[in-house]
Amino acid sequence: MAKLLLALAVAWFGWWLWQGPKKVWTDGRRKPERSADEISALAVLGLDPGASRDEIRVAHRRLLRNVHPDHGGTDELARRVNEARDILLKPKD
Repeated sequence: MAKLLLALAVAWFGWWLWQGPKKVWTDGRRKPERSADEISALAVLGLDPGASRDEIRVAHRRLLRNVHPDHGGTDELARRVNEARDILLKPKD
């Protein structure tokens, strides 16, 4: 029984170390985690993870001018840029 408890304690401690330090703001709240969709949307728009709503809107307009079908772009590129904007600007629950 003691060996089992020791093995569980070692496994838990290893998992805890593997998870790394908790991401916490300076006031003690946890930082919001970004989903994979949000990370890929930021990459499409060429933004950093800390981008504000205004930076997202500016990057969307800048990219859409270049990839819009009326200006030599394709429907697929315009769809991706619009989808990235929608993902990043959706209201948080």
